[in-house]
Amino acid sequence: MALLHLNYMSMTLRGNTDVNIILPDCEGEPKTFYENGVKYPVLWLLHGTFGDYTDWVRMTSIERYAKDKKIVVVMPSSLNSMYVNWNTFAMGYNAYDNLMDELMPMVYGWLPVSRKKEDNYIAGLSMGGRGACIYAFNHPELFNAVYSMSAVPEDLTKIDTTSPFYPRVKNLIENFGGMEGYLASELNLRRLMIENKDKLPKMYFSCGIKDPIAYQNYLDFQKFVKENGFEACFKTEEGYSHEWSFWDICIQDALEKFFGVE
Repeated sequence: MALLHLNYMSMTLRGNTDVNIILPDCEGEPKTFYENGVKYPVLWLLHGTFGDYTDWVRMTSIERYAKDKKIVVVMPSSLNSMYVNWNTFAMGYNAYDNLMDELMPMVYGWLPVSRKKEDNYIAGLSMGGRGACIYAFNHPELFNAVYSMSAVPEDLTKIDTTSPFYPRVKNLIENFGGMEGYLASELNLRRLMIENKDKLPKMYFSCGIKDPIAYQNYLDFQKFVKENGFEACFKTEEGYSHEWSFWDICIQDALEKFFGVE
């Protein structure tokens, strides 16, 4: 596979940022291959808290897995933003807008990537799993399926104030002007699921049974899905926590769900 590292000035993030992009290998005669006009399926793959655009390449075999599927994989950086817009941070850091209004148009415009819904998929781990849901549930017309690893749509009105992640949740709610603003925002995923019930893409969720961060939320969300009649697939694994050995298993499962035969 070709691994493209792009550093660019982002208008939505108000500064330079990075993205890694995996592209299919040349097959056959180079000139014919590169001029064939093929538009490849694409996976938008998001990192978790404390991560960046290098995580998936460094910590999993995503490049090798993508080669087998002949797909493009786009892996952006988004700090610890939760993939939402933070207008009050520094000069503004609009992470939600970055993917929708900047990176996706850039990738579609510059690279051999299909814009068709049936060729677009989104996934992520932990914070990136929530981010994948944020994009997929706000724009179900753009994504064929979403796969969230070690993260599910939560009810933040019941958040654990003793959690080490509570300061970010508190800041997040304040970023929307308080709980009322948050509940009306693009981050209130359970509301979006109910409002877009007949439009949602295919949904996949996974979690390690030993995960102290995500597993209880995962079980609560399964109840929410059942009570509201949604269709979603759930995958659990014994012996795994909030860790890369689990996410490496999950990304292989995601690629099979998205691009293989179940």
